[in-house]
Amino acid sequence: MNTATRDYPAGDLRVSDADRDRALRELSQAFQAGRITAAEFDQRSGQALGARTGSELTVLLADLPRDRACADTTALRQARRELASRVVIGASAAAATSLAALAVTNALSHPAPGHYNRALAREVLARLGLRVPLPPPPPAPGFDWAGTITPAAIAVLLVAVIIVVLRAARTSRRGLRAPAR
Repeated sequence: MNTATRDYPAGDLRVSDADRDRALRELSQAFQAGRITAAEFDQRSGQALGARTGSELTVLLADLPRDRACADTTALRQARRELASRVVIGASAAAATSLAALAVTNALSHPAPGHYNRALAREVLARLGLRVPLPPPPPAPGFDWAGTITPAAIAVLLVAVIIVVLRAARTSRRGLRAPAR
């Protein structure tokens, strides 16, 4: 097989540790599939670790078929990781939106007690021409801090989770595209 089919550096170009590791993985898969014996695996593994050029690695693997299962497995893992990231981001966004709406609703649903009713009563009595002193408003029952702050804090944390997952996904995509040195 030529060097292009194995994606190792062509000819006498130097190989990297990542190239040697990939060759070892291919040899290990060939051994596990029964294509080479244990003695051949030991011999070729030693040669792969000592290889300096792409042609040396290609010679070690020339009589072995390129196993697409490894590439397919890697692509499948990447697809699953990306799907999981999208699910986490979507679920976190939905939960953060719901919790933020709950926090805003709780915050806005506690106006001064009886304020609207008192204003309405004053207007109705004024239209009738009556001037009746209204009693003072009852004391405020208090603001629902736990019902407002807790969902807001959780919403903020979910937004932080979304940011972390997005950055991790971006970093892993960059790592996959980066050329081996």
